Amino acid sequence: MSLLYIPSTLIPEEGVTWLGVKWRFLPFERVWVAKKQVKKNIEKIVAAVDTSNINDDIKHIGKSTGQTGLPEGGLLASETANPLQMSGSAISKLHRFFSALEGAASGQKISIFHYGDSQIEGDRMTGYIRQRIQQQFGGIGPGFIPAYNVYNTQSFKQKVSPNFKRYTAFWPPKMSSRRYGALLSSATFDVAYSEGPKTPLPTEAWVEIAPSPSAFTRARTYSQVKCYYNSCYAPCSVKIYENDKLIHEDSLVADGGHHVLPLSFGHTPVKLRFVFSSTKSPIFTGFSLDGDVGVAVNNVAMRGSSGHDLSSSDASIFAQMHREANTKLFILQFGGNSVHAFRDSSSVRYYISSLKNRINYIQKLVPDAAIILIGPSDMSRLHDGIFETYPYLPYTVDRMQKMCAENGVVFWNLFAAMGGKNSMPAWVAQGLAGKDYVHFSPRGASIASQYFFEAFGTAYSEWQSKKGGEE
Repeated sequence: MSLLYIPSTLIPEEGVTWLGVKWRFLPFERVWVAKKQVKKNIEKIVAAVDTSNINDDIKHIGKSTGQTGLPEGGLLASETANPLQMSGSAISKLHRFFSALEGAASGQKISIFHYGDSQIEGDRMTGYIRQRIQQQFGGIGPGFIPAYNVYNTQSFKQKVSPNFKRYTAFWPPKMSSRRYGALLSSATFDVAYSEGPKTPLPTEAWVEIAPSPSAFTRARTYSQVKCYYNSCYAPCSVKIYENDKLIHEDSLVADGGHHVLPLSFGHTPVKLRFVFSSTKSPIFTGFSLDGDVGVAVNNVAMRGSSGHDLSSSDASIFAQMHREANTKLFILQFGGNSVHAFRDSSSVRYYISSLKNRINYIQKLVPDAAIILIGPSDMSRLHDGIFETYPYLPYTVDRMQKMCAENGVVFWNLFAAMGGKNSMPAWVAQGLAGKDYVHFSPRGASIASQYFFEAFGTAYSEWQSKKGGEE
């Protein structure tokens, strides 16, 4: 104990740098009494959430019009402990979105795009939010899906031929043309060449899409399928098979522009295979799987991104795809990939300024759409043998909230909803988050998503009440 006393008193708790190495040692009081793991009591938080009855079968209400995706309706929350935070222009934009949402419930068609980091990867959170919104306001299908999906995703199944290659705006390899479109990812296929003088040969490549039995009920059903592409400069034929039976044969438009190949079904196709053949691959920017009416809720997971890449796609194609999708709301969920790297408050402010610029970019390209920013969840680092909240995470949430208030953006505080500082260890202990102390488990994602939907529903109910009073 005497020997331990010497470095404990000579080395400060934050450590010293000597011979190019950072040296740290336990303060003397820690030698006697170890630091204890803090675990918040989240029993009330978990118990207050009802995630049951989300997978009821689809019901069609109203006249038999042949439209697929009509809403079931129901009661929305009228109060929440974690409301959406908004002011000024954010309120008017959100109310304009609510008006469009009301139209979707009566037979129109709009889109919501959920952009985020790995916290929403594989349709985690988005899948639950989609089911809730589509049950309430109408809509079916998983919406937009990547041309080449590499994540383990619950809402659809996809296979591609070995000669397809994926590009993204947020992770190498990237495209110099930046023609990724709204999903910020794209795919092309490699073509074969003749021996001797290298001449490209007509080469086939295929993409296979099917509904997933593990998806929520609304995402398992769709009647409209579209293929999005651009940069087609050589003749490219396409044959489309349903369950190995040829149902459509066509040629892509070879003028280099952005185009859509649409298909319509009276049922959900069990397995579709798109077979392309060309001497030069077009750029495929995604597929969409949805219905005739209601809301398409689209998941765009960007592993490793902090949101900087939201402006990394060709602006004209990005904006055009959102116009075609009739995008009325962006849900952005970022910050988790930066929190661990913050060393001081100025690095947080720099990040928030950069995120603000990306938000302003979206507002410029899609000016009619509302934006909701979901702040990062609680995340823990291992420090002195215990898991505790990253030091600058609360400050990051605070700065996000202020930035949103100043830029016409709605903010939702996920960090507070799950219990605030040092709440993550309790979520891990209850199996609601993974052992990385960062990502939610499927059940944890459902709870967090339900809290978001309650905040969303409460804001909608308040808008309806005020609108009714004005009338």
